[in-house]
Amino acid sequence: MVLTMAQALVKFLDNQYVSFDGKETKFVDGIFGIFGHGCVVGIGQALEQGGHNLTYYQGHNEQGMAHAAIAFAKQMNRRRIIACTSSIGPGALNMVTACGTATANRIPLLVLPGDTFACRQPDPVLQQIEQPTSYATTANDAFKAVCKYWDRIERPEQLMTACINAMRVLTDPADTGAVCIAMPQDVEAEAFDYPDYFLQKRVWYMDRRVPSEREIDAACEMIKNSKKPMIIVGGGVTYSESYESVLRMAEKYNIPIGETQAGKGQIPTDHPLNMGGCGVTGGAAANAIAKKTDLVIAIGTRLTDFTTCSKWGFQNPDVKMLSINVCSFDAFKMDATAVIADAKESVEAIMSELDGYKSEWTDEYKVAKTEFEKEIDRCYNEKLDGVLSQKRALGIIHETIADDSVVIGSSGSLPGCLQRIWKPKAPYTYHVEYGFSCMGYEICGALGAKMAVGDREVYTMVGDGSFLMLHSELYTAVQENKKINVMLFDNSGWGCIENLQNGQGTDTFGTRFTRRNSNSGLLDGEVIMTDYAKIAEGYGCKAYSIRTEEELYAAIEDSKKQTVPTLFDIKVGHKTMTDGYDSWWRVGVAEVSESERVHECYEDMKKNIEKARLY
Repeated sequence: MVLTMAQALVKFLDNQYVSFDGKETKFVDGIFGIFGHGCVVGIGQALEQGGHNLTYYQGHNEQGMAHAAIAFAKQMNRRRIIACTSSIGPGALNMVTACGTATANRIPLLVLPGDTFACRQPDPVLQQIEQPTSYATTANDAFKAVCKYWDRIERPEQLMTACINAMRVLTDPADTGAVCIAMPQDVEAEAFDYPDYFLQKRVWYMDRRVPSEREIDAACEMIKNSKKPMIIVGGGVTYSESYESVLRMAEKYNIPIGETQAGKGQIPTDHPLNMGGCGVTGGAAANAIAKKTDLVIAIGTRLTDFTTCSKWGFQNPDVKMLSINVCSFDAFKMDATAVIADAKESVEAIMSELDGYKSEWTDEYKVAKTEFEKEIDRCYNEKLDGVLSQKRALGIIHETIADDSVVIGSSGSLPGCLQRIWKPKAPYTYHVEYGFSCMGYEICGALGAKMAVGDREVYTMVGDGSFLMLHSELYTAVQENKKINVMLFDNSGWGCIENLQNGQGTDTFGTRFTRRNSNSGLLDGEVIMTDYAKIAEGYGCKAYSIRTEEELYAAIEDSKKQTVPTLFDIKVGHKTMTDGYDSWWRVGVAEVSESERVHECYEDMKKNIEKARLY
């Protein structure tokens, strides 16, 4: 079939399917695009021409639309995607950050940036970056560092190998992430006689990888030799839909569970074995158990520094690591004994071989959970004079929204509050991007999640700093008639980073949103008060200005009647987020300083490093 490269690409994407546990699903829902000279007459023409079932979605910031696509794929458990196309130069580079978000979180994202001319005859074309060291280098080479697969189509027939390899990575549970196929704008329009078999329906099988007998024997031996094991549930448990098996394993062997950001929400919050969030943004219960455990059973987690407290969280000198992960790169982290296989298959295999075992945990984890439940209740009901606390606002939201509502988060202090004290009421309702903790994901992610869940409500928890960084897709939500609820917590600054700054001995500097002081010349003047509700109203949203809990209650109830996106401009008190709950995070504290407090923090850091594992 004679088609342009772009037309063949559209036809190919339209015919890709995935199969998981025997259920077949169309993989590519549509394409987000912001058209410019690098794509509008190429892939733009192919989309406009029709003859396909892909929906075109109009983005308003390339990073924003790509983050929406990531959230859509995450909410769809990585089995459906929305591709993203852009022009060359700045339009393309705007998607680099989103590619980093996708790859860090192991979420499939296909970006299709326009590129300069393969023939090089009109060069330098508008927005082209020229490098005297290599004429072959373009802006799109920047994607290489953040993508799991990268290709450039310099002849139309190269599309075939590029597409097959792109799909190979996008549908691989172990190695998925961002995929970039750069499209020189002249090649997009060039024709080739593509074979029928390339364009026909293709099914990609996301089969569960079975563990070897040796791996299961080793895992069972480690568990049998442990007295106080602990399970850490990661995103792999979510994506493999293995949470029921993991819970049965925990119940069978009396093993308490800690959750990562990506794993939170699958194990029922009120289950006696669920200690809640683990690590730097975790709670007191899970962190207390982590310090005593002699075997960490890490299931589907890459053991980031926030989960492990920079490898400091496991204080038992005899602690060992057992990692069940479909990705070998992740499975060997922290010198773990690895089971490189699907989480559900592995857990079921362990339970079939390991009989008669019970951990030696008694009431320790029950006491820890009970005590932290009291702390969560205290946070939810915190009353401060003349100001609404961030914890109290979250408590009100938790109390009043529907059980099946999806909650979004990504950056600042809110992900910590959410992992510590939010109680998901149903699976797949807790959606926090924390692999990259990318400011600006929150509103874009809410749009993507809403596109995935349909009529269910979506609430995104966003700070004023992150809102200022990127909220362009709020306009897209209005355009697409997607009602999202933006819960904007305004504390007039980057409160999370201010806490980190102050906690390591440095006075507040550059982390509050204040006016330039004409006397000192510094940013230490009066705090700027911004009416974010007016911004949202200008886009066509329903907006609420909130300073009291009564106003928040009333706004939530009224918002349930709305059909357009809503924004809650919630003015919260300074430093009213949750505490750290006996965790430690390693950051580079200054070794030399005029401040005695900084010097003390540096000495504390050295002492904590001595308690941490080395690898």
